[in-house]
Amino acid sequence: MTKHIADKLQESGPGRLRNFTRQEREAGLHPSIAILHERPRNAAEAKGRRLAEFTRIDRGHRV
Repeated sequence: MTKHIADKLQESGPGRLRNFTRQEREAGLHPSIAILHERPRNAAEAKGRRLAEFTRIDRGHRV
């Protein structure tokens, strides 16, 4: 009887880790991290942005 396709040893050497880190590095920035970078750094900046949006709406400008 032959071995099943899933009956093989998993590679656990340094090559596996190297390939994983290479793929992660080449994949770029994760979308959730990009959203976090776009957020204001503190509450004062957030309030300023909110005020700017309200004044823009009040003037009648649309996106």
